[in-house]
Amino acid sequence: MLSRVAERVYWMARYLERAENTARLMNVYSNLLLDLPRGTKVGWHTLIDISGVNKEFAATGRSDDERSVVRFLLSEQNGISLLSVLAMVRENARTTREIIPSEAFEQINDIYLNIREKSAGQVSRSARNLLLEEIIVHCQQLTGMLEGCLSHNHVHRFIEMGRYLERADMTTRIVDVGSGSLLPDLNLDNKTDGDSNEPYQDTLWMSVLRSLSGYQMYRQNVKDRVNADDVVAFLLQDSEFPRSVAFCLERLKGCINGLSDNSRALRQVRKVVRNTRQAQIKELLSDGLFQYIDDLQVEIAGIHDQVAKTWFLPHT
Repeated sequence: MLSRVAERVYWMARYLERAENTARLMNVYSNLLLDLPRGTKVGWHTLIDISGVNKEFAATGRSDDERSVVRFLLSEQNGISLLSVLAMVRENARTTREIIPSEAFEQINDIYLNIREKSAGQVSRSARNLLLEEIIVHCQQLTGMLEGCLSHNHVHRFIEMGRYLERADMTTRIVDVGSGSLLPDLNLDNKTDGDSNEPYQDTLWMSVLRSLSGYQMYRQNVKDRVNADDVVAFLLQDSEFPRSVAFCLERLKGCINGLSDNSRALRQVRKVVRNTRQAQIKELLSDGLFQYIDDLQVEIAGIHDQVAKTWFLPHT
């Protein structure tokens, strides 16, 4: 298998997963603002922070109001927006269409053209939420098609590597929605001295679970009300929920095990697995989860670096 082909199917899967999870992130943030009590002031700048595109957005010189942030993340041709990411899915699929099911490329093309048409111009809040949900459903359908119709060979392994690496990273970003990066920003017009944000934490963490379609699975596994400690532990450390970081890392390890010359990549995956398992969630939440999530994202990026050095980049 040519390294350029492996790299393209890997990035096709990463961009597809990124599109779905960015749509989930935007959707949960919009719904969260509606669920919080009247008078709550949480700026849309937080969504830019969580997405990790501060420099790119700052370069536009725009204010961080809802209209500007949503347009930047949804439909602008900026290499970062949902539309741009779907265009990259389409391009990577086009250049490897001889090794993926023909129906998959046709569906990718249809998704891109459909979303491009619907996201052109102004999009109302209700229409935007419907569009985001449509993107999520389309991405899930395509992921299911690739899983069910593609031979489970090296092509499939690189697709799974891209999918689960991106999913692990994006799950940590969605956890950030309910972490200390958002809670300090809660500012209520009718808030009195001595009030805390505690009454609103359940709403925050319930929205986080729903953004990952994980609410029912959480309720089956955790026999307690929704709370920060259990939600973060579930999304980072649960070995059976497909969108938890622990599950994604185990699937990554399985994919890498099936490839040759895998020692460096496996070493990095095992390091991240160890750090995830050993995390003391209650202590991290009391001391500030933000730094831990940042460090975890750096370590996950390190897995990609090892994958690229081993199988994509030319050996020197």
